[in-house]
Amino acid sequence: MSKLPDQYLSIRKRFKKFYAAAANLGKATSTAGPLSAKTAHLIQLSAAAAIRSEGSVHSHTRRALESGAKPSEIYHALILLTSIIGFPTVSAALSWADDIIQKRKREK
Repeated sequence: MSKLPDQYLSIRKRFKKFYAAAANLGKATSTAGPLSAKTAHLIQLSAAAAIRSEGSVHSHTRRALESGAKPSEIYHALILLTSIIGFPTVSAALSWADDIIQKRKREK
């Protein structure tokens, strides 16, 4: 498993009640409906790309892969956004997803 970002670990340590509430919200939303974990992470990955959040794209790329998504599915989820969020934003998101996908390839 990959190392969690230092900022994430810092928040978890310093703000225990806040972290627990956020974690519980994540669990509640994940189980609130019929979508698979893989589909949910691809949707969350798309939202992360739309708001241009590099850290969230990294996180949801990692989570999507762990949920069984193939790199081609991750790339397709991002490319589908082009007419909505624009080519430059999609290009950035693809590069952020590649950070994780290429790292995993090197680790194998």
